[in-house]
Amino acid sequence: MLHDSFHYNSTVLSQPCHCLCHVFIVSVAVMSVDLGSEWIKVAIVKPGVPMEIVLNKESRRKTPTAVCLKENERLFGDSALGMSVKNPKTVYRHLQSLLGKKHSNLNVALYQKRFPEHQLLEDPVRGTVLFESSEAKWFTPEELLGMVLNYSRGLAQDFAEQQIKDAVITVPAFFNQAERRAVLHAAEMAGLKVLQLINDNTAVALNYGVFRRKDLDSTVKVTFITFQTKNDKNVFVNQHLLATDHSIRLGGFEMDLRLRDHLANLFNEQKKSKKDVRENHRAMAKLLKEAQRLKTVLSANMEFMAQVEGLMDDIDFKSKVTRAEFEELCSDLFERVPRPLHDALETADLKLDDIELVILVGGSTRVPKVQEVLLKATGKEELGKNINADEAAAMGAVYQAAVLSKAFKVKPFLIRDAALFPIQVEFTREVEEEGIKTLKQNKRILFQRMAPYPQRKVITFNRYQSDFAFNINYGDMSFLTPNELSVFGSVNLSTVELSGVGSSFQKHAEAESKGIKAHFNMDESGVLLLDRVESVFETTVDEKEEESTLTRLGNTISTLFGGGSSDPTVNSTEPVQDDEETPLDSRKDKDEGQKEEAAKDTQSDFEKSSEDEKLQDKEEESNDKKDPTEEKDAEKHGKAEPEKKAKLQKKSKISEEITVELIINDILNPTPDDLASSKKKLQDLTNRDLAKQEREKSLNNLEAFIFETQDKLYQEDYSQVVSDQEKEQIAAKLTEVSEWMDEEGYAATTKQLKEKLSQLKGLCKDMFFRVEERRKWPDRLAALESLLNTSTFFFRSAKQIPEDDQIFTEVELNMLEKVINETTIWKNKTVAAQEKLSLQEPPILLSKDIEVKLALLDREVNYLLNKAKFAKPKAKAKGKNSTTEKSSKANGTAEDWETEPTGKGSDLNTELSHVFWC
Repeated sequence: MLHDSFHYNSTVLSQPCHCLCHVFIVSVAVMSVDLGSEWIKVAIVKPGVPMEIVLNKESRRKTPTAVCLKENERLFGDSALGMSVKNPKTVYRHLQSLLGKKHSNLNVALYQKRFPEHQLLEDPVRGTVLFESSEAKWFTPEELLGMVLNYSRGLAQDFAEQQIKDAVITVPAFFNQAERRAVLHAAEMAGLKVLQLINDNTAVALNYGVFRRKDLDSTVKVTFITFQTKNDKNVFVNQHLLATDHSIRLGGFEMDLRLRDHLANLFNEQKKSKKDVRENHRAMAKLLKEAQRLKTVLSANMEFMAQVEGLMDDIDFKSKVTRAEFEELCSDLFERVPRPLHDALETADLKLDDIELVILVGGSTRVPKVQEVLLKATGKEELGKNINADEAAAMGAVYQAAVLSKAFKVKPFLIRDAALFPIQVEFTREVEEEGIKTLKQNKRILFQRMAPYPQRKVITFNRYQSDFAFNINYGDMSFLTPNELSVFGSVNLSTVELSGVGSSFQKHAEAESKGIKAHFNMDESGVLLLDRVESVFETTVDEKEEESTLTRLGNTISTLFGGGSSDPTVNSTEPVQDDEETPLDSRKDKDEGQKEEAAKDTQSDFEKSSEDEKLQDKEEESNDKKDPTEEKDAEKHGKAEPEKKAKLQKKSKISEEITVELIINDILNPTPDDLASSKKKLQDLTNRDLAKQEREKSLNNLEAFIFETQDKLYQEDYSQVVSDQEKEQIAAKLTEVSEWMDEEGYAATTKQLKEKLSQLKGLCKDMFFRVEERRKWPDRLAALESLLNTSTFFFRSAKQIPEDDQIFTEVELNMLEKVINETTIWKNKTVAAQEKLSLQEPPILLSKDIEVKLALLDREVNYLLNKAKFAKPKAKAKGKNSTTEKSSKANGTAEDWETEPTGKGSDLNTELSHVFWC
């Protein structure tokens, strides 16, 4: 399936150099990050690897979303979680719940209750959360998440063996605007280019559709996702999200916390300690880790023995927990499981009978009670378990990354996600009733709940001729529970203040106003942007005089043959549509039902034109469609008056850009200086980590060299090539550096460690060289001896070729003979001289010299061999004596060659080649 869906484009750069050709393949890998509250899963696409989950340093396919900040190092994943039971204050996790939240949010108070070891401060400017790492250091949740994303990129780069900067990141579908912007800021701090933020449920549905593309021959609804195929030249699938729903504080971590508290109660009931275990942060971190393991085991077993060694005050904890107890602890959570299902069906205007299959996604769906409740709520015989619940989102997101990347050619799979929260525009307008002027509050829906995106919208303000302001807020949020609404955050997104409206009306006083148009864009990541605001006017301009029939006919013929229109555009300003809803994807894949829905979404009272304008447009349209025969009849009857010969007028639109000041009301974005400071902070930590890794590498190299060399001094190959004095000198230096490492090595710098290693290598260089040369001699000399024998045989065979058939010149043969003789003399002389030297003396027979002699001799022989292979035989005139002709053919002379095709060579050439290479 993957081979049918994936192709990659690579650029091949070739640079010839004499007979060699160097080929470099330039390719760009992309990655995806499934950003969960507890785990992250990373996937990549690179040439030769269509879709693959990245393994971390422990060779696991998922990594805990945790970072540990110690004094001089950072730890991630399992290493960070391991540190949480020793020093929980240094470990930061579950950062998703703090993104886009002010310090006063109830979610922050809940986080503080769950992780009391952390000190959460308030940002004096943005009002968000700060983690106090030390008295001089603090970190925002975005910075900590940026560290995790940067670590994920490092894993992907190691796996792909190349640099990666482009990524698609999954986020929960219920993330609001502030939370989505926070993820984008975290990725920017990590140096990642986000191609798209994709909702996790959409990524799962995409993965499901990619692997079942051939089965989607009709409309299929899977977990409220529609898949539609179109019969087109390039078949693609259109995925449109019908509905989604969620429930906060309903998930695997809630179950972990219930089990942790239950284990804490069991320990206190055992009364092995007078202290309350809940007051010990380290003990509670250990119980949380055991609770997570316990939940997993109870999914497959009815009971299990929970145990923690040295839980508190060196007291061990051990107690049996049953699945029934676990289900009783989480009974209220299980009761809430069906609610999002029913709410999503209601939003999508569907019934349970309309659903063919319910797919389980997420690690906690493996809990038997969750499956039991869902099975009962859906009324199905079974639940869909045919996708990888852990990796489906990451695999779907990486497919989307390949779609968005320019380096890959992927079969189209168009995604239309949906905004969970409605967004509206609010503005005040002055109205006069019975002579009394009052301000009226107006609300207009910009994006309805579950409105598809990406798309653009334009709204028009028709009754303003001076500077004004309007607000962008969330719409009706009554579908959220009071608890969910309390942690949602501000429902006021931003205030837009416009300036320059009045001056634009003064500048175009003679033109007709078409209103102030605000262009909105909800991009692929579900982030709302205000592109621009413009004041639009309509004016009339004179058209050119009516051209003659002959001229019009000529222009028409010219246009047909590619000549284009002869009438230049009067106004170069692009016309502005009054009502717009334009998907960002240019592919025409929307069906008629979606178009009708899109048209309904854009209707707004303040966008309507006046009745006078409509009448005027109809009148102009009727004039344009007037039958030309009527004009001819009028001329015949003398009804045409001179006034009607006046120039025709054409309407043209003019736009004037309005200055916009955007005031954010929910969560302030970090300033450019803040982002630069955060980037530097994270880069400094990365540099520190790299420097630490380099020092550890240098330290390990030095230690390994000392131990290996001390051992080699007593091996026969090494001991026989060094004198006693040299051996004692090397041993003494090794001992000296080893003692230095024990005493001062722990504080030594990377530079000092490298200098020590360089000194030892310099001292042992001659010993290593002599051993290495002796090991290379047998193979090198055997190769040279073999080449000399075959070259000599080749030379003798070439010399025996009759003069009439000789293809080699005398100079060429003499050169080969000279090289053979010189090589033989050098070998015999050098080997004899080397045998007279002791093993401790520097060798004069060097492997590099043998390789030079081999290359020189091989070059000469290959030159003659290639000449023989491609040489053309000498043509001879056929004799009149038939007996001579037969004799010549019998002996295989040159006449026999004449019958062979050019380029195949003679039997003698083939024989020479066979002799040499054999």
